[in-house]
Amino acid sequence: MQNIPKKVEIIIEALQAKKGRDIITLEMIEVMAATDYMVICTGENPPQIRALAGHVEMSLREFGRRPMSIQGLNNAKWVLIDYGDVLVNIFDDEYRKYYELEKLWLDAPRRVESDAKQIERPAGSQTMRLEKGTPKGTLDV
Repeated sequence: MQNIPKKVEIIIEALQAKKGRDIITLEMIEVMAATDYMVICTGENPPQIRALAGHVEMSLREFGRRPMSIQGLNNAKWVLIDYGDVLVNIFDDEYRKYYELEKLWLDAPRRVESDAKQIERPAGSQTMRLEKGTPKGTLDV
């Protein structure tokens, strides 16, 4: 995954600011016609999941972007924010493990964020985590 649009960077930063975990960005351009990018994140509990969704929406609203729809805020087990070209999925642990969206799209190039550190991996490679103290990766934006 080479250049990620500024909108996706803002989403990632918003999720990190509210302590979202296991953030993965999938580039869907070659894989799915419905969207260009999918961002997947885990929250600890319903209040945090709502806060993550609210912060994403507020952060993009500052740039004049409003979601086409937001689903799942009531039970906050899986919140989907649809920006058309970017889908943001915020799960609790149970739903994230059950649906495993990132495994459905193994052929999609991905970028993994972990503890505000990032790594890039080609499509189909295994999930990796960076340990604390690992140097931060860089991307050309």
